[in-house]
Amino acid sequence: MTTADDYVIQFIQDKGLVSPADVTQARADLGAIPEGQNPDTLALAKLVETGKVAWAKITEALSKEFDMELVDLSQIAPAEDVLKLISRDQAERHNILPLQMDGVELVVAISDPLDTETIDSISRMLKVALNPKLAPPEELKAAISRCYNGGQMSVSYDDILGKSEEGGLSVELPQGGDVKEDDAPIIRYVNSLIVDAIRRKASDIHLEPLEKRFRVRFRIDGVLQEMKGPPKRLQASVISRLKLMAEVSLAEKRIPQDGRIQARTGGRDIDLRVSVLPTVYGESIVMRILDKEGLKLGLPELGFFADDQAKFQGLISGSDGVFLVTGPTGSGKSTTLYSALNYINKPDRKIITVEDPVEYQMAGINQVQVKRDVGMTFAAALRAMLRQAPNIVMIGEIRDLETAEIAINAALTGHMVFSTLHTNDSVSAVTRLVDIGVKPFLVSAALRGALAQRLVRRICQSCAQPYKPNAKELYSIGMSEQDMAGATPMKGAGCVKCGERGYKGRRGVFEMFVITEEIQEMIYSGANLVDLRRKAREAGMRTMREDGQRKVASGMTTIEEVMGATVADDII
Repeated sequence: MTTADDYVIQFIQDKGLVSPADVTQARADLGAIPEGQNPDTLALAKLVETGKVAWAKITEALSKEFDMELVDLSQIAPAEDVLKLISRDQAERHNILPLQMDGVELVVAISDPLDTETIDSISRMLKVALNPKLAPPEELKAAISRCYNGGQMSVSYDDILGKSEEGGLSVELPQGGDVKEDDAPIIRYVNSLIVDAIRRKASDIHLEPLEKRFRVRFRIDGVLQEMKGPPKRLQASVISRLKLMAEVSLAEKRIPQDGRIQARTGGRDIDLRVSVLPTVYGESIVMRILDKEGLKLGLPELGFFADDQAKFQGLISGSDGVFLVTGPTGSGKSTTLYSALNYINKPDRKIITVEDPVEYQMAGINQVQVKRDVGMTFAAALRAMLRQAPNIVMIGEIRDLETAEIAINAALTGHMVFSTLHTNDSVSAVTRLVDIGVKPFLVSAALRGALAQRLVRRICQSCAQPYKPNAKELYSIGMSEQDMAGATPMKGAGCVKCGERGYKGRRGVFEMFVITEEIQEMIYSGANLVDLRRKAREAGMRTMREDGQRKVASGMTTIEEVMGATVADDII
């Protein structure tokens, strides 16, 4: 190890691997320190040399401390293409050995878990994420010498695909389902792209043909991040492979197409909803990743505080009525509804959903897929569902008067109905239903509540640090220094676990509109949106901005996230 050896010496003392007397003796035995040498590095080497501690023991303790996997290098023989990713000179200089490509993530062995600078610089150079594992330094040096065998190596991106840059790789996929030998590099790339997106917990994969390059981006925690893309000349081959997998026409390049890819990775079933859109420079593909078995969120994981969660549980546990979740596309409405269904899914209740598409499969729930081409619309499915005597009905979205009227009537005849609406806030759910033609007295009688939400990125728990916002930042979000008294605002410093972003995962900010008797009377009388909102605020409703303020104060998210996701209360 060549960096932070002072930390390592203190660490092994704290862990009882060496005594303070051993360290003092090792430093004394050094004598005069040569110019340019690190005394801590020499002292650590002396402790090992004199048998006070073994590198294997130090490495084992560090692996537990940093939650990193130990790797046995004695049986490892990296493939030649993998060794080409890092030259021997770099490997020896930084004591790092590439082991294998796992998807598009490079697994490497290192000896110093504190040397994040090397990991970051090599990751930037290769434009791939590194997955570091620990090995004792002397074993790592021996493995580097053995594996490289004296060679100096470098690599091009296409070597990962199995061809050299100079070879001019050009693959045309067959029109049918047969796979030719020449297709293998493209198949490997597409498969690794999907696996990497799933591993990074991306929600979307975007493949975008530009004038001079083929751009690949993942949407992670709601933010698009650019990845290393294949050369422009592979664009047609990659798109053809994906269209083939999605079972859409390879010959059709003039109109949009929609398909689906079913995959299995890590023992989990994954669905990818594929959208193909013709653009000026080729077909753009967006794949929405749906982990059919991965949605097991409890209500606390949605981002509710205890008081809001209790109120939410009360609303969704009713015996009848309509409960709506509102917000724009991508605001997490479906996740909230699925979590609500999971909470109330009991053996004595029959739950039926009608969705377009069925995004997640849930045990114990009857889920119906809309198929408009054969007449299975939301309204048609709803009529049939009500003859199945359900206790609870979930409609993917209320889009028209026919669907809204059936939902309202179902609620008025003893069913609990969940659905979504595209509105900017919770109170607007009332005016939206009236706008599409539902009579106000029906809305008043059936609606139990509405939840508006947006998603904000959660501060990474591994690198969160206390942070004190200045007066200007607080003012921008409508808070004062007095509001932050006793609060614990945080900011993520950036670490390996969050990809140096400071955020990991997302949580909701909410506005919960509960229909009281007074509000029922106002809806019945045709009250306007402003009056309804004022009455809801008087009854204790918090706006999304106010909920965001609480989550900044608690250290869940940052001012920037809340500012970007919500609007000031005085302009609603």
